[in-house]
Amino acid sequence: MKVARRREAMLQAVLNGMTEVSALCEHFGISEVTVRRDLRALADNRLILRTYGGAASVSTHAPEESLDERRHSFPAEKEAIGRAAAAHVAEGDTIFLDSGTTTAALARALANRKDIHVVTNNLLVVQTLATTGVPLTLVGGEVREPSMSTLGPLAQLTLSRISVDKAFMGADGVVPGRGLCEATADQAWLKECLMRQAANIYVLATSDKLNRDSQQHWAPIEGPWTLITDADASHAGTRAFAGMIGLTIESVRVAGSAAA
Repeated sequence: MKVARRREAMLQAVLNGMTEVSALCEHFGISEVTVRRDLRALADNRLILRTYGGAASVSTHAPEESLDERRHSFPAEKEAIGRAAAAHVAEGDTIFLDSGTTTAALARALANRKDIHVVTNNLLVVQTLATTGVPLTLVGGEVREPSMSTLGPLAQLTLSRISVDKAFMGADGVVPGRGLCEATADQAWLKECLMRQAANIYVLATSDKLNRDSQQHWAPIEGPWTLITDADASHAGTRAFAGMIGLTIESVRVAGSAAA
């Protein structure tokens, strides 16, 4: 296959979710050196982004969704993810619930738990848990209306003074090798600060957010983590994460869906 044609085919493969060097080697029957050379050429032409161990697609940064849009997108999937995440919360845990409507779904699944301590910057979580008797700590800071969450220097300072057993993270997108995608640098930095203070990291993401880089700010994920999603193993977004070291993927079943 000629170089130009092979690189065009490789670009399409990356755009379709085949982002790991090893998978591209096997798919095209070529050496790792050749794959890396082709990926570098595509990245130089700003057609893809190079990542550790592979590549990611380049997309136009989309307008951030409003809170109302977030509330009404994938509600059944978010509830299923929330219930699955709640099963990981053990008696005596101190947990952090990040901003977002999917972590708010987790809060609803925890509403009867009195044996845990919830720390959060998510005002939707506070709205759900404040009157339930669940021990609750709100991290202060500047209120961000699109996500109804707090952030900024005060929130960062608070997080530097605490640690949690488990952090349950939301995101606008999650991309292998790059981490969590967010609309602002403050959001991304707060998530990075939080993940450093957590013994265990769980990312809660509906299938539309997998391998999605709709925003331009990133919080890398360091160390082992668990992705809880409604996408099954055959989904292109899930396949993009195949073979990642330190990652556990948990696919949940959604009522009325064939996903498992």
